[in-house]
Amino acid sequence: MTVEPRRARGSEAPDPDLADVRAAQRDRAAFGALYRRYLDPVYGYCFYLLGDHHDAEDATERTFVAALAAIDRYRDEGATFRAWLFRIAHNQLANTLRARHRQHATSLEAIAEPRSLADPAGLLSLAEEARGLRRALDQLPDDRRQVVVLRFVDGLSAREIGAVLGRSEGAVRVLQHRALRQLAEMLAIGGHGPTV
Repeated sequence: MTVEPRRARGSEAPDPDLADVRAAQRDRAAFGALYRRYLDPVYGYCFYLLGDHHDAEDATERTFVAALAAIDRYRDEGATFRAWLFRIAHNQLANTLRARHRQHATSLEAIAEPRSLADPAGLLSLAEEARGLRRALDQLPDDRRQVVVLRFVDGLSAREIGAVLGRSEGAVRVLQHRALRQLAEMLAIGGHGPTV
């Protein structure tokens, strides 16, 4: 859980979470600030990849428990704290998905429906588009799907995604390009069948 690619000093802005990390390393109670800051983004990442609220909550909890247990080992030498935390979440997701495959569980049909009834036809269309996008996203290879979620849902940079997935920044950009091209092709044909 302490895989941290090196970054050249001065090549990137300092980690904005570093003061809170140092405080948490001195006093575990200070970890609460980091928890509150990243609870929603980590949960969103877990939910987008697992598609189940309960599994996402469990993976999120395991992520923060593991991060708190390992906070003393975090060093500002490679990845930002955010990338380090998402790497832990990535590992928790991999464990959950392996367990699902052993249990032969199916996943990813849950999607939040819009709640307003002001324009029922528009809401129905929006819900159908969201389901179509979700189905297309589910058909992407795992690495491409994770790049899309980390980039466009959680807002991580290509460098941070590289730290999460253990890939170079260039490889992440290539995966993102291929994922977006593949999504566009699937959505153009109605989300049926994966493409290369």
